[in-house]
Amino acid sequence: MYDLAILWDWFAFAVRWLHVITAIAWIGSSFYFIALDLGLNRNISGPADGEEWQVHGGGFYHIQKYLVAPAEMPEHLTWFKWESYSTWLSGFAMLAVVYWAGAEFYLIDPNVADLSLWQAIAISAGSLAVGWLIYDALCKSSLGNQPTVLMLLLFALLIAMSWGYTQIFTGRAALLHLGAFTATIMTANVFFIIMPNQRIVVADLKAGRKPDPKYGKIAKLRSTHNNYLTLPVIFLMLSNHYPLAFATEYNWIIASLVFLMGVTIRHYFNSMHARQGRPDWTWALTVILFIGIAWLSTAGFSEDEEAMGPAAQAFAEAEQFAEVQDIVLGRCSMCHAKEPVWAGIRWAPKGVHLETPPQIAGAARQIYLQSGVSHAMPPANLSYMEPEERALIRAWYQAAAPLRLALD
Repeated sequence: MYDLAILWDWFAFAVRWLHVITAIAWIGSSFYFIALDLGLNRNISGPADGEEWQVHGGGFYHIQKYLVAPAEMPEHLTWFKWESYSTWLSGFAMLAVVYWAGAEFYLIDPNVADLSLWQAIAISAGSLAVGWLIYDALCKSSLGNQPTVLMLLLFALLIAMSWGYTQIFTGRAALLHLGAFTATIMTANVFFIIMPNQRIVVADLKAGRKPDPKYGKIAKLRSTHNNYLTLPVIFLMLSNHYPLAFATEYNWIIASLVFLMGVTIRHYFNSMHARQGRPDWTWALTVILFIGIAWLSTAGFSEDEEAMGPAAQAFAEAEQFAEVQDIVLGRCSMCHAKEPVWAGIRWAPKGVHLETPPQIAGAARQIYLQSGVSHAMPPANLSYMEPEERALIRAWYQAAAPLRLALD
């Protein structure tokens, strides 16, 4: 019978895989339609707002766009919505699987905010909803007619959330939540604004009424916001693999600058697709921003966890912890240290430090899966961890079985 931790890890892998697949589908269609809209040839006569001829896969495609809607409802109409919904739902599931079920290790940092499990999860979920409500209120205000001002206020909101999350959660969870916060706004744009507006236009067509162009204008504004937010969200979702992004003193500033890089990069491609030239200065600015981010990341790691929660305490008190600690110190800590001594490694991989009892006990599940069940660590077994030592790690983790069910 498989260990629950192993089954849970495979389940988390499956959810992550689904999330990546659906995200590719959503981002691909989003980028395609923005590029298509910007690149339309509008020097044509007739009711269409623009047209484009494209070739792909050996076939030619003739595409026409109507500013509001065609005169009659087409017989076949393809809706693009499930890519967005599936991405958010799978991402929310991954948030629950990794950060809620593993809150003791991945979400709560007692040195940042001493939260109970329910408090951390409530803040995690509630913040996503609050972000959408604030953003939607701004868009529906008179600022909706001032897109530049609206974007600046959205940026200010994102900066505030960047800082706020780092005052509540671990650095890893803070950047991940900022990504989820932004992605929630993007999907809510599709669900609450873009799709309902499109349904109104379709209903008018079916009833023989002339659709009001304001619905298309509103949907276009939200779609444009989504376009500029996509690249930063991808960065934030990947950041949990890179401690230089999440485990530094200025991680919230790094996240804020990433949103600016998303704007500069998208501005270049949007200008190019609109045949308005190639603003190469945006790449120079992007490089400057990236260098600034790299410089900020050297300020040092903020996650030096010494406080031990009840879950970590159980592993520290479990049978054979002293022996496991010796194994980890001898086989792992030369890399997983605040100041690694292994040649070529300047920062602990993924920001995981394994030098003190609280750190080792807090990483019990990772140690078990990476070095006990599998041979992923040490990489290529460079520090020569023996089979007997891996067996001892398994025995130590399994000795905490009564608590393990609650953790996993």
